[in-house]
Amino acid sequence: MIRRVAIVGYAQSHHQHNMQKTREDMVFEVCKEALHHAGILREELDTVITASTDFLDGRTISSVFLSMAVGAFLKDESKVEEDGTFALYYALMRILAGTHDVALVEAHTQGSTFNPHQVTFYTLDPLFDRQIGVLNDIAAAALQARMYMNRYSVSEEHLAMAAVKNITNAAENPCAHRKMPDVSVEEVMSSKVFYDPIRELMMSPISDGACALILASEERAKEITDKPVWIEGVGSCQDAYLRDRNIQNLDSLQMAARTAYKMAGVKEPFSELDVAEVSEKFAHEELMIYEALGLCQEGQGKNLIERGTTRRDGEMPVNPSGGALGADPVCATGLIRVIEAAKQIRGEAGGYQVPDVRRALAHGQFGICAQKNAIFILGGNGS
Repeated sequence: MIRRVAIVGYAQSHHQHNMQKTREDMVFEVCKEALHHAGILREELDTVITASTDFLDGRTISSVFLSMAVGAFLKDESKVEEDGTFALYYALMRILAGTHDVALVEAHTQGSTFNPHQVTFYTLDPLFDRQIGVLNDIAAAALQARMYMNRYSVSEEHLAMAAVKNITNAAENPCAHRKMPDVSVEEVMSSKVFYDPIRELMMSPISDGACALILASEERAKEITDKPVWIEGVGSCQDAYLRDRNIQNLDSLQMAARTAYKMAGVKEPFSELDVAEVSEKFAHEELMIYEALGLCQEGQGKNLIERGTTRRDGEMPVNPSGGALGADPVCATGLIRVIEAAKQIRGEAGGYQVPDVRRALAHGQFGICAQKNAIFILGGNGS
């Protein structure tokens, strides 16, 4: 990148099933806290980017109602649909273009307002898939999981092990939704079946939550903080529609990762990254994500789980915060991964801190079977 950009502040809510506050209050609180964390005033913001969807917010032109809450009045403001990592991408481009120096990025979803799994029905082909009424995001994930499992001899126990790792990690995270410190493989495998092999504890919970972070150009970042988290590489890719792609692999994620790695100069991700925060909406996706990110060979994701490689104390920790299985406020989930990765670099992750993190990966996704993906490579001053 010609112009360096850093994360200089962030905040997130305590994600939960049914937050007893309005969307505006929830968003206002995280934006205010992010500004406080960065040590700057609203007046110092040049632009504000929000991420949500009208479907999940339950109202059209939903960002209009949040202008005051995010501090965007009398500011350059824009909205990005879907995951917050795409809003971060947009804010990054604005700063790289030289038109702005400080940006606030906010993302939120109150899953208790409209069930996100019902909302995904409207992303399906209206002339065929919607008319049949069989598919939704969980059913499609079940098809993907079974195809992947059959191809690479992955067992349901492997999925349960991935779920246990993340849910156990989430218990140490005060912002996570799920609090099940003693969950076992047996408990996961005996939880309610939605679509075989997807069980309740193998999929992300429906969460209310919001988050916000502050981006700054290099000049402003050095004025604001002595602990900037630099964005070293970024990549994004959108795959074809569900029926027009091979869902046994996450090809768009692999392409996004390759772009980000090239920009950041990462050649061996397993050895060059210290931690990864990924958006695994379902347990089987985490194994597929390992492979798409180049942390292991195709079909070998199960080996990382078996060996404990991706545990918080493993060689390549993945989701020490608990990931999406710990909390999934849909449009905020990817941006939360960026915040969690930045916390690891700054040493602010508390009870789930991984030692000596210098470089981290954060991943956001949106769409059925992880159709759209974004990757950020982050580094601290010593990376």
